Amino acid sequence: QVQLVESGGGLVHSGGSLRLSCAASGFNITHYLMSWYQQAPGKERELVAAITQSGESTDLADSVKGRFFISRDNAVNTAYLQMNNLKPEDTAVYYCKATLNPPILTYWGQGTQVTVSS
Repeated sequence: QVQLVESGGGLVHSGGSLRLSCAASGFNITHYLMSWYQQAPGKERELVAAITQSGESTDLADSVKGRFFISRDNAVNTAYLQMNNLKPEDTAVYYCKATLNPPILTYWGQGTQVTVSS
């Protein structure tokens, strides 16, 4: 069964840190672009960070540059999002996505809630 399971979310004070994990099962992430999205209440789901298959290249949204870092460990089939200096506006459900192209295959996790109090 193909699955992505996020973990590590929670409630944190402004300025705090969290590390999200995205564990894949049922497939090997080695050939997949891995990315993290955030969806705040009433808003569209937005790309936060992405990392290439080898991990050599990453891309981050301007709003999180210098605070968030994406990484992956293909050996344990897991991607990570290190979130530092969190702000209340970072409050959202964070989703992990695995993308393969070609062929075009996309898997989503169920999301993990991050709440930052001021």
